[in-house]
Formats: sequence, structure tokens, C-alpha cells
Amino acid sequence: MTTQTLLIELLTEELPPKALNTLGNAFAASVAEGLEKAQLLDGAAEVNAYASPRRLAVQVKNVKPVQADQQIVKKGPAVAAGMKDGVPTKALEGFARGAGAKIEDLKVIHDGKQDVYAYEYTQTGKPLGELLEDIINQAVKKLPIPKVMRWGSSTFTFVRPVHGLVVLHGADVVDVSVLGLQSGNTTLGHRFLSDGPLTVANAESYADTLKTEGKVVASFAERKAAIQTALNEHAGRLNARVAADEALLDEVTALVEWPVVLEAGFEEHFLQVPQECLILTMQQNQKYFPLLDQNGKLMNRFLLVSNLETADPSHIISGNERVLRARLSDAEFFYKQDQKATLESRLPKLSQVVYHNKLGNQAERLDRLMSISGYIAKALGADTATAERATRLSKADLVTEMVGEFPELQGTMGKYYARLDGESEEIANAIEQHYRPRFAGDALPEGQTATAAALADKLETLIGIWGIGLIPTGDKDPYALRRSALGILRMLMNSDLSISDVLNAAYATFPAGKLSANTVAEVADFMQARLAVLLQNDYPQDIVAAVLSQRPDRLGDLEAKLQAVAAFKQLPEAAALAAANKRVQNLLKKADAELGAVNEALLQQSEEQALFAAAQALQPKIAAAVAGNDFQTALTELAAIKPQVDAFFDKVMVMADDAAVKQNRLNLLNQLAQQMNAVADIALLGE
Repeated sequence: MTTQTLLIELLTEELPPKALNTLGNAFAASVAEGLEKAQLLDGAAEVNAYASPRRLAVQVKNVKPVQADQQIVKKGPAVAAGMKDGVPTKALEGFARGAGAKIEDLKVIHDGKQDVYAYEYTQTGKPLGELLEDIINQAVKKLPIPKVMRWGSSTFTFVRPVHGLVVLHGADVVDVSVLGLQSGNTTLGHRFLSDGPLTVANAESYADTLKTEGKVVASFAERKAAIQTALNEHAGRLNARVAADEALLDEVTALVEWPVVLEAGFEEHFLQVPQECLILTMQQNQKYFPLLDQNGKLMNRFLLVSNLETADPSHIISGNERVLRARLSDAEFFYKQDQKATLESRLPKLSQVVYHNKLGNQAERLDRLMSISGYIAKALGADTATAERATRLSKADLVTEMVGEFPELQGTMGKYYARLDGESEEIANAIEQHYRPRFAGDALPEGQTATAAALADKLETLIGIWGIGLIPTGDKDPYALRRSALGILRMLMNSDLSISDVLNAAYATFPAGKLSANTVAEVADFMQARLAVLLQNDYPQDIVAAVLSQRPDRLGDLEAKLQAVAAFKQLPEAAALAAANKRVQNLLKKADAELGAVNEALLQQSEEQALFAAAQALQPKIAAAVAGNDFQTALTELAAIKPQVDAFFDKVMVMADDAAVKQNRLNLLNQLAQQMNAVADIALLGE
């Protein structure tokens, strides 16, 4: 049975660019999965996914023309229930009838639990054509499409209208119908650079045929790589670098089938506008690639990716320059208009901007933010007046023309306008950085003033939104409280601030009765849970659990504790001490009375006397190490007590008949537990 390459192509109208690569990969994966389940693959699947603005396609190698015959075993009733006094029961007759067999065709097999009747037969493999239509239809249904549409008089739905279907197994057309279309071997090339239908000779030649005859680079990855190479080449000739992220590159790749990178420019006077505005305009509105010089300054040259190849691209370049000029003129106008009013003079307008209907407007919020940032600045030893001034101006740019047009620039524009207003550089930078960190991995605010403003912003959001009952649930977190919590935690890990102190400070800025009385306690629990998530990116789960079991309130020494516990876990004594600690804790749970000091006179056995002496000697060493934040030494010292701990548990009965002796031994174990858990709960290591 000769295997061949299978090709499936859906020819569509222009697909949504931001979803194109995802759709292409999902379609290919679903088809391959369907072929594998149908046992139509010879070995592992070799899959090539294709996705261009007007097509989704998949190429799968080593596809069989027919399924292999399969041995089928249908299990029926147990022997005891299938035959009574040598006469088949209705259950057995029904099973045989359903299986299309006679009673005498049935066999008795053991199913692992009991003997049952079974019908064994060979099922002839079905040809590819009988199975493929359902495989493709299922792959289409599984695509992650948020919105579908109908077209013409069709009742079929898809993300965009579908106008063609190619299905080839080798050179043979596989006769299937999908989305109301009959399969064939013809497709269309580039909308403008090719002429008429293209015949795909066989599945293997698909990509080459589209490229050479249709002016279409069908592979998303190939187009992306070609664009990236061309961008770098153009930038290199200008001694520049491209300012673009993966998202823009992906989106542009999804907009073109035959990419051609062209260089264009704009008037130099536009560079007087903050470059963040110009870059955002070029990237977001026009999908252009800005260029930066070696100092990171925006140049008045940019690159664009055209979907047309022409001998003279000057009209394409001039057309794009004309469109961009209008965009940049708008940005320049907004920037000049905004400079007619200071940030301070804009503050009254914030009373007209609703923050949340239960929490008031932005002006009311600003009062809370200033109070919180002032408290934090004082706790950090920073200048309170500077922090409060930066916070006071931090939201003023929300009512500027530029931020109204580009909300992404809030904070950034505040920085530029603060400089123009004569504010200090410290205040200007704090205005920009008070939104940090905006996302996982983003930089933290620099300096105490910016940190105070940033913490205030996130604390007020977290406490306020949580306090009115808008708590994150499952995957829903519309106010990004998880992100706020992670940002707060990252900043607290770089300070000596207390979680409980800053949460209470934020809570106190809201009017009495406005928020739930349990808000601070609930948010503290939430932050401990988020802290575990944050730390597990860098440390094993058991180490994180051991350290966080202490519910640390100040996080400045958290990193040192984690590293110390990680080092302790590598010691040869660590596993035994962890197990002993667990045993100690279990015994302490059985204590009948309140635990107190050890009475030496009641220490009867040499092993408990030795453990007491060792614990007494260890206590000042651990206390001194912990006080000096030398957590590794504190944990390493525990290794010296392992022989006494082992001997104690080998020879001493803790739960003695004599109540006083039993209580004293529990007191001894409690003293030991305090030393063992001075840094972390080592009982959790290895779990």
C-alpha cells in the first residue's frame, strides 16, 4: 500500500490578520489528529501548515490510501448472565443480534475480571475518501473562531467566506464536500500579481506552484522570515535598527502574500513630537516599521511592507508617505494643543472622569492616591512632598488630547508635559513610571518617588475594586487585580515595607463603610497565593511552600530565605530533619495543654537530655543568624542536631503514661520546632 502526501486547502476571502497564524496551525493540527485517529498515517505525522491572507492549508506526508484492516473485539455479557441451563438468555441474544453475529459465532474470553462472551471479527479498512470529509469538517468546527459569518445564500458558516477547496492525495483529487464546496485541484494565486486559476499538479508541488506561478508565499513562517531579513537589510544600509515587536511582525505577515519591503520617509519637523507618539502612530495605525538610530532616537525614515511588486514602487512609497503625513500632522496638532494648558490646570477636569460608579471619579481617587503615596514615601525614607506632587500630577494627562487619541500613552505624555511645565525630572519620571510594572517581566519603577506612586496606584485599585465585591473568579479578572497584586509583590520584594501595613494604609483612605470589612484580610490571603505563583517560576514548589508557610509580611529578605532553603535541601541531613520536623508537628497537635518551658528535672532519659542540651546550644546561634539575615547559616546549623534528634525518636516515648513527663517532652519538641522552623517549615521539603 503506497503512501502519498495529502494536501487540503481552503481558499477564502481575507482572513483576520491577528488570528491567521493561530488558525493555520490549529487547522493543520486538527487534520493531522483526525488522520492519526483514523489510522491513515504510516508512522508519525509530518505536517506543514500554510496560512496566507486568503488561504488555510495543510500538507501531511505518508498518508495511506486505505485504512489497514482491524481486528475488532466486541464484548458482551458475562458467561453467567449469558447462558442459563444451556439456553441463551435474552441479554446474549440481544448482544449477538446487535453485533450482527450468530450465537455459535461468539467466543468466551477473559476481560481481566471475568469470563464474557465476545464477537471477534476483521473490519475491512475504509478508503481515505470515505473518512476525509468528516476529518476536514471536524477540523473546521474545532477552529478557534470567536465570530462566524454566512455568505451568499449558503447556510454554512466560517470566519470568512470560502470559495475554493483543494484536496489532493499525491496527484489524485480526493472527492469530498466541505462547506458546500466540491474538492478539486485548482486554486487562485495573488489577487493582483497572478492571472486566473492555478492547477496544483500534486500535493508535494503546492507551495512551489503558488510561489512560482501565483506569486504567493503560502507559508506563514517563510513570509515572516523573508520580511524580517528584508527589514534588517534595509535598516543595516541606513545604520539603523527596526523598532517593532513580534506582534506587529506577525500582523504584517498576515496581511501580505508576496511581501516587498520599501523605504520611505517623513518631514523632519515631526521629530519635535515625542517619539513614542510617532512610533505608536506608525505601528498601530499604519503597520509601518519605524527606524531608530544608534542612540535609540527615532529617524525620519521608516519601512513598509507592500503586497505588490512593481518595477517602479515610487507611487506606492509616495502614497504611504502622504497617508502617514496626515497621521503625524494630527499627532503634532494634539501635542501643540496640549501644551497650552499645564498639568496642574487640568486637574479640575478629573472630577468629570468616572473612575467607578461605586468609587467615585478620578479626582476623588487622586486624593486617595496622594495619601497612600505619602505614607509609602515616608516609610521608605523618601521625600513625602515630592512623592505626593508626582502622584497629584500622575493622572492629569488622562484629559489631554494626545492621551484621548492614544490611551496607550498615558503616563508617557504626562512625563513630557511635566518637563514642559518645569517640574523636576524626578517627578516627570515618576509620572511615567507609576504604571509599572504593566505586565509580567516589565521593569520596576526606578527610585523611591516612582515606587511610592506606583505602589499607591496598584494598592488603591486592588483594595478598592476588591472591597466593592469585584473579586477575580476563574479566568475572569476585568480589573486586572492579579496583575496589580503581582506588581505590588515585586516592588515589596525590593523594599522593607510590610504587606499588612500598606494594605491597611490603602484601606484607610476610603470612606468608612464604603468597602467590605474583610477586605484587607481577604486581599492579604490573595496576595500570599499570588506570591506562591510568582515564586514558582524560579523555585521548586516545595521550597516555596516551606518559606511561605510562615506568611512573610516583609518580603525584602524573601529571596535570601528561598536560596537558603534551596541550599539546605541539598544537605545529606536535610531529608531526615524534614521528616523529623513533620513528626514533631504531628505530635504537637496531640498536646492536651498549652506548651511552655522545659523542666530539666523531668528529663528522664539520656537521649532527651542530650536533645535538650543540643537545642539549648543551637538556639542563640540560629537567633543570631536570623537576626543578621544569614538564613543559610541558620539552616545549616540544624544539620549538627540530627544525631540527637534521631536518638530521641529511636529511644524516647513522647506520649508517656506520666502526664507531666509527656507534657515536658512535648515542650521540648516545641522548642525544637521553633528552631527548625525559624526560617521555613522544613517539614514541607520533598512534598
